[in-house]
Amino acid sequence: MVKHVPGTLKKISVRNVRLGMFIHDLCGSWMDHPFWKTRFLLDDPRELKRLKSCGIQEIWIDTAKGLDASPSVPAVSLEAEEREVESLLREVVREEEENACAPCAFHEELERARAVHARAKQAVLSMFQDARMGQALQIGDAMSVVDDITQSLSRNTTAFLTLARLKSKDDYTYLHSVAVCAFMTALGMQLGLTGETLRSAGLAGLLHDIGKMTIPDSVLKKPGTLSEEEFALVKTHPRRGWEILKQAHADDIVLDVCLNHHERMDGRGYPGPVSGEELSIFARMVAVCDVYDALTSDRCYRRASPPAETVRKMAEWLNGHFDQRIFFAFVKVVGIYPTGTLVRLTSGRLGIVTEQTARNLLLPIVKVFFSANADAPIAPELVDLSAVQDAIVSSEDSAQWGFDWTALLGVA
Repeated sequence: MVKHVPGTLKKISVRNVRLGMFIHDLCGSWMDHPFWKTRFLLDDPRELKRLKSCGIQEIWIDTAKGLDASPSVPAVSLEAEEREVESLLREVVREEEENACAPCAFHEELERARAVHARAKQAVLSMFQDARMGQALQIGDAMSVVDDITQSLSRNTTAFLTLARLKSKDDYTYLHSVAVCAFMTALGMQLGLTGETLRSAGLAGLLHDIGKMTIPDSVLKKPGTLSEEEFALVKTHPRRGWEILKQAHADDIVLDVCLNHHERMDGRGYPGPVSGEELSIFARMVAVCDVYDALTSDRCYRRASPPAETVRKMAEWLNGHFDQRIFFAFVKVVGIYPTGTLVRLTSGRLGIVTEQTARNLLLPIVKVFFSANADAPIAPELVDLSAVQDAIVSSEDSAQWGFDWTALLGVA
């Protein structure tokens, strides 16, 4: 997590940005804008014009590194924003938790989930390559992948969703589709979907990005900022995917999700304009799942955001991007501190979140292994925070500490 001087971050409307300001963050998904960097000194008039026209509504500026906004400009401090997000996330915790226990533990399911994940990757790779070559898509092949993933999630939700984070920049497109399938299925279970409706939701997640197979890799994997023409081309992939799936006789849920997975509640998505109640529950579900997995994955132009930080960031976007009820249900699936999150406890120990507890999303099971106070390793121990007098103070960036979360969790 990049450090900053306390009290120097302010959120302002993009209308009030001016040259000389230091942009700390763009308030929106990376899919909402063509900028590959989100922290930079705004000293180019062309970049200023592009920033004001790209669709982003608000930005964070760092007044310690650039110009401040004038006193008359409405601004929100980081501290006020954090208090509001904390209140939103605690509202999730206050909602009734399901009491059903997972049929098996995380590490009992892990190897089976790993095999399912590998088969799913190969199946998606084959289907997407067929689509790239203009060959007909076999929906039945995709459905068998969905069924395998659903069975793994039914045994233990956390195992497969944790493996879904494991993807490189090169295989992102394929494994992102596998991950969104899993998130859509787990979220559907949380929302009470069953039977063929749940299967269609998972299939929709698996195939939502099929239209990207019509976009050149030189654009999809470009490490720098996309040109306006390139960004416009990328934004055609929902419609292109819809056409591919229509020819394959996909059902209405799959077609709807493919066409509308980049739409937003406030109508500022694409290909649009669709907003609010016009969006199906499935389109609202995939909006959350798609963004979460994209932000927690390494890309060719940026490093992955830690899961807990991503949950908090997405909570900031509830007023425009996501449906609040859907987002809260999603948080119940992944946790406020998702599995694999490095956390600091009140005791001064560092630990990796291994599983969620049904009693309280703020009190997961943590494997402690390091003393931050002594700056030294300690004997590893599993701690159920819902049963002891210890609690999470903050989430930490494992990369900055030099820890490999996959090794700590045993999923490497």
